[in-house]
Amino acid sequence: MSLSGELASQIVRTLRASGHQAWLVGGCVRDLLSGRKPEDYDVATDAVPDRLIQLFPDARLVGAHFGVVLVQRGEAQVEVATFRSDYAYLDGRHPAGVRFETDPRQDVLRRDFTINALLMDPDTREVIDYVDGRRDLEGRIVRAIGEPVKRFEEDHLRMLRAVRFAARLGFTIEARTMEAIQALHHKIRFVSAERVRDELVRILTEGGAERGFRLLDESGLLAEILPEVAAMKGVPQPPQFHPEGDVWTHTLLLLRNLDRPTPTLALGALLHDVGKPSTFRVADRIRFDGHDEVGAKLAEHIMTRLRFSREEIRQVEALVRNHMRFQHVTDMKESTLKRFMRQERFEEHLELHRLDCLASHGRLDNYQFVTQKLHELPEEQLKPEPLITGRHLIQEGYRPGPAFKQILTAVEDAQLEGRIRTREEALQFIHERFPLPGANSDRAVGENHQNGKHHDDQNR
Repeated sequence: MSLSGELASQIVRTLRASGHQAWLVGGCVRDLLSGRKPEDYDVATDAVPDRLIQLFPDARLVGAHFGVVLVQRGEAQVEVATFRSDYAYLDGRHPAGVRFETDPRQDVLRRDFTINALLMDPDTREVIDYVDGRRDLEGRIVRAIGEPVKRFEEDHLRMLRAVRFAARLGFTIEARTMEAIQALHHKIRFVSAERVRDELVRILTEGGAERGFRLLDESGLLAEILPEVAAMKGVPQPPQFHPEGDVWTHTLLLLRNLDRPTPTLALGALLHDVGKPSTFRVADRIRFDGHDEVGAKLAEHIMTRLRFSREEIRQVEALVRNHMRFQHVTDMKESTLKRFMRQERFEEHLELHRLDCLASHGRLDNYQFVTQKLHELPEEQLKPEPLITGRHLIQEGYRPGPAFKQILTAVEDAQLEGRIRTREEALQFIHERFPLPGANSDRAVGENHQNGKHHDDQNR
């Protein structure tokens, strides 16, 4: 048992020794009965918050109004909640008030799904089941407790939670529960962006992402929270590159192959082709000109709307913008390839490319090429110490200005390609390519500018 599980058992014993009822409750019971390792533990009891603080002086109130305290011991932590029933929900999230109860049945009946409403004695493993949760657990069913519409009217986020549990556990959403979601899906708009974001990330990263997004689509939730992704449905792709079908099908295949990804990799997989619907055209074949750039802007817009951090937005934007560059890796100059491979968190770019290939034509030649390069090249060759800085240019008599960046980039290119290795060679290179003001300086700088432009054109 984990440290949190041991702490939860100790809490239950302490409460019972003090004359109180106490049980493990919720997701930890569901997971224990399913043979899974619980991520966290919760305890339900008839002890009120003041009594909990007396029994556990180091505990802290995290929801006094709702009767919740947090007990921590080292790295272990357990939430302990007083049995309660809820008054009417007025805002689609919070009850207007709560009533502390002594009957655990009343506490169970206000919860969301039957599989999350089981009580367990941690020592004897005795289970108390007021809502046929064990039956649904064995039948692999997500079912709302009581009247589904009422449950989702109380807290609209429960609609997303139903999808998450079904996806993660590989369960089916019970028919009346799904019908209630389909009837109320528009109300997800009233849930805060942060809460929606957190559920989406869990759907993408906890396992079963493909199933999760199929259920989001079936329920009507997808078009409400990610209309840009819903727009992928029915957008055809050139069959010679995408025999799997339309953009939506391709994206689902990427999600199917995710294996406990980071949130940014999962979002990169979801959004890498989000620019295709708006760039679709038919010429000599189906084309999506510039969909990577369009998609990067859309990804930034979507993630900003969902209140992701700037760091997460930057990474996903980079994943979307760069995912097409892998088709050119074997033709890149050595300096261009090294710059490409030294991007921050490049392992996510590489994994997205692998998933993209597996979900379409299946060829991994470029993936293997880059993987081999990464294996062959030590860090100091990918990111060598600069041979020359602006200070050195000034010492050589160059005047600070826009040309500095051009000179330093050219020097780094030569260094990355192994044409120069020392500061002396770098200075000689500069004097030859970028002579100090004189008869040939304008021509030399102009030639370098044209060479750089030609290089950029080749690698677009």
